[in-house]
Amino acid sequence: MPNIYQGSLEAPNARFAVVVSRFNEIVTSRLLDGAVGTLVKHGVPEEEIDVAWVPGAFEIPTVAAHLAASGRYAAVICLGAVIRGETTHDQHINRAVSLALAEIGVRHQLPVLFGVLTCNTLEQAIARSGGDHATTGKDVSEKRIGNKGVDCAEAALEMVNLLARLRAIPE
Repeated sequence: MPNIYQGSLEAPNARFAVVVSRFNEIVTSRLLDGAVGTLVKHGVPEEEIDVAWVPGAFEIPTVAAHLAASGRYAAVICLGAVIRGETTHDQHINRAVSLALAEIGVRHQLPVLFGVLTCNTLEQAIARSGGDHATTGKDVSEKRIGNKGVDCAEAALEMVNLLARLRAIPE
């Protein structure tokens, strides 16, 4: 039988960083509330959560990289909302931010969570920043949108625990 490793939602004895965009704050503040509330619900003390506000989504990777490089955090949760406008500006922002965040996580071997909403309308963004839990996967019946901040905080906890288990594998 193979060895199977997966994370859990148990709070590790660790610090978490959240980088959140001030642009579209009506949406991002709800994402932040969901992320912080979820971490606290699972046992992370509030004083172990650091929140850094940035002007917009484009600035998220710069601060996420700084926090990841510091070695002080078990995970960096990145939250923002980019809403399509009349031009393709949103596509360029979304691509740059997503690629940069993925690279930061790999470079620092640290969970860097992508909680940047990429929506066509403000209504879609609001729907994805409210509620508790979303159903995931395209094939799930009775889908609920939920709160991407909640999803990212849960993924952060799971990834931190999974990486700890993987590091403990004997050679």
